[in-house]
Amino acid sequence: MSQISEFGTILLFIIGAIAFFLIAMFSARLLRPDRPNSEKLSTYESGEEPIGDAWGRFNVQFYIVALVFILFDVEIVFLFPWAVVFGDANLNSATQGLWSWFTLIEMFIFVAILSLGLAYAWVKGYLDWVKPKPEPIDFESKVPASLYQQINEKYAVRKDVNKTV
Repeated sequence: MSQISEFGTILLFIIGAIAFFLIAMFSARLLRPDRPNSEKLSTYESGEEPIGDAWGRFNVQFYIVALVFILFDVEIVFLFPWAVVFGDANLNSATQGLWSWFTLIEMFIFVAILSLGLAYAWVKGYLDWVKPKPEPIDFESKVPASLYQQINEKYAVRKDVNKTV
């Protein structure tokens, strides 16, 4: 008969998992080729060459929406244990049905608190998507404006011809 407790068994599984990971990483490092070059060390972005700095500014709204989503997603996890306890026949019969009413009222309070949190985020404007205002660019062109007008008129005529065809 084994003298290892159930916690000891779990500890052995954890040690085995860590050992497997370390052996796999070490053997992969020994077997893989290591020939870095400029192409391999470049940033890969959908097959395109990266343009600009990777530390560009992002709209804060992305983070706020993600945080609100995570907040409500984690809170919804609490509904599953409630549903299991709500349908427990032993508790319902032992309390003559009062347990069901208690858990039902408790869940309405929980959902009301979530709704208040959502309403608060909505009223504060955290869910409004703020579009950036385009800034006009002051640019002095060496091409005269009359030449632009001639080009626009030329292509406007071609569009009219294509529409009639």
